[in-house]
Amino acid sequence: MTAIMNLKFDVSKYQDKCIIQKVLHHAKIIAVVGLSSNVLRASYFVAAYLQKNGYRIIPVNPRETEILGEKCYASLVDVPISIDVVNVFRDPDFLPDVAADSVKIGAKNLWCQYTVVNKLGGQIAEKAGLSVVMDLCMKVEHARYMGRMHWLGFNTNRITSLRGPVK
Repeated sequence: MTAIMNLKFDVSKYQDKCIIQKVLHHAKIIAVVGLSSNVLRASYFVAAYLQKNGYRIIPVNPRETEILGEKCYASLVDVPISIDVVNVFRDPDFLPDVAADSVKIGAKNLWCQYTVVNKLGGQIAEKAGLSVVMDLCMKVEHARYMGRMHWLGFNTNRITSLRGPVK
């Protein structure tokens, strides 16, 4: 039922370039829900990239004990430190619960990776004051706005050649 409802859902309101840049520039601690220890999984690759670029990664997966040198937690509510971004690699049907947990722990942002689209999940987070990014990859957006993607000739949709924080 949720999948059918989300087919007609326009996620463009959750793809605001200014919000994306603010999240990337101001976040320091990222909880990755659904992070796998399998190096071939997208969640691992994205988290490893973000960790190498200065973010602290907090793995959230009940089946793991440690990933990328960090203790793994069974759920968001078990994480004992403040989280700036909850990055979600879970089935879209789980997003309302993840959004509710993000609100409960006082996270500032909810980032839903490619295909993690759920209208209710976005509404829960947004209503509680979280910034929401949906159906975009945090690694790709980091490379676009803060990385070296433009050096390779990719169109990064940036007009300026200057890089710096969004104010």
